[in-house]
Amino acid sequence: MFVMELTYTAPIEAVEDQLDAHMAWLDGYYASGVFLASGRKIPRDGGVILAGGVSRAEVERIAAEDPFTMAGVCAYRITEFIATKTSSDLAAVRENPAL
Repeated sequence: MFVMELTYTAPIEAVEDQLDAHMAWLDGYYASGVFLASGRKIPRDGGVILAGGVSRAEVERIAAEDPFTMAGVCAYRITEFIATKTSSDLAAVRENPAL
């Protein structure tokens, strides 16, 4: 699983100019089952996306496709982790690595 943390690198007005395209991009990856949760950070200097079921190379490609990235208004920090414990709602993405 991945935590995709994005930080705005441009004024909020430039970010908002890309918001509709970014939301459509999010919707596509929710529909495909890759994105599990997302939202704005507080304070509003970026956002966070939880993604699963893809490789690191795929998640990096997905981040590069974000309209925010393409417009140069954000930078991503991607952290991979093993979700060994989850709520029952996220049981499908729970991972059990070999010990």
